[in-house]
Formats: sequence, C-alpha cells, structure tokens
Amino acid sequence: MADPIRVLLVDDHQVVRRGLRTFLEVQDDIEVVGEAADGDEGVAQAEALRPDVVLMDVKMPGTDGIEALRRLREGGSPARVLVVTSFTEQRTVVPALRAGASGYVYKDVDPDALAGAIRSVHAGHVLLQPEVAGALLSEEADGTAGGRGSSLTDREREVLGLIADGRSNREIARALVLSEKTVKTHVSNILMKLDLADRTQAALWAVRHGLTG
Repeated sequence: MADPIRVLLVDDHQVVRRGLRTFLEVQDDIEVVGEAADGDEGVAQAEALRPDVVLMDVKMPGTDGIEALRRLREGGSPARVLVVTSFTEQRTVVPALRAGASGYVYKDVDPDALAGAIRSVHAGHVLLQPEVAGALLSEEADGTAGGRGSSLTDREREVLGLIADGRSNREIARALVLSEKTVKTHVSNILMKLDLADRTQAALWAVRHGLTG
C-alpha cells in the first residue's frame, strides 16, 4: 500500500480545522500531519513537516493565504496547495493561482469531493473551473506568452498537453515512447520558451490555448 498523503490544515477557525481533521482522518490514504491558525504558522509548519498537500484558507488575520502561498513558493516548498474559499470570494482565486496554488475548493464542498480534490492535486492535476482559467489567463497580453507559443516544437506541444492532463514525467515518457530524461528536457524548454515558473502555470497556459485533451 502506498504511503498516505500527508496534509497540513491552515485555517484560523479551530472548529473548521477540527471538522476537517475528523473527516480526513477516516480516509485510509490521507493523514493530517499538522494544523496552523494563520499564514505565518502555516509556512513554518510546512517547512517543518514537509506535507504533500496544504489545505489553505484565503482570508486569515495577519498573513493571509495568498501571502503564505508566495512565501512557500519562494522557499521552494514542494507541497501542492489547495485553496479553500467561499463562492463570494471567487475573485480571490485568481491571485491565489498566480501565487502558486494547484487549485481550489469552496467551503461548502462535499466531504468526499474534498478528499478527491486532495488526491487529485497530489497526483499533479490542476483543479479549476473554466471561467476561472479564463479570468486568470485573460490578464496576460495576447502578445506575450501567447506569442511565445509559436516557438514550441510539435513535440513540446504534445508534452505540454500531457502536463495539462496532470501526467507525470514518467507517464509522459511512456505515452510518447521517450526516455524520462528527454521529457525533463522538453519540460525545461517549454518553461523557458513561455517564460513560466512551473508546471502549474504551464498547465494553465495549455488550457487557454486549447492543448488539453
């Protein structure tokens, strides 16, 4: 059996953290390894505990979720961050994704759907609705990243499409009959050509430009 997904809960409401922990701890493949009540504590706990997934509230006193996200990315944290927001705070989703979140769920999410979302981002998928992808990417000028897309080779476009589908380098290598080392080179070239920071941004670029399956 694979190791459980290690999850850190970051929310300023103790009752929310308690509810999340109670539900998640009955999942066979998910383990809650820690809690934090604000962004500062969340960053410190993420650095100390090295969770696989951080469940991050957006609105918190002091350091909010978006600032905590930026600090995690700047610090090189490998954790995937799933933002928790309310429907009325949808406008906060775009800044959160730009700061490095792998997706988001609403606070009224069904418990089983929450567990599924955690598994999904842990597997490398990007969770977002089409209108949010459009809002995020429409902020880019058409002549910037979009124009750079013409420099991609056909093979790089294939790799980019598979990144957007949430495939790992190993899975991409198997699908395209390439070595994993060659796939890593393609991924590096894609990020460089499109001036993107990571695979999440690459997946979002692919959504905008119709490269998803």
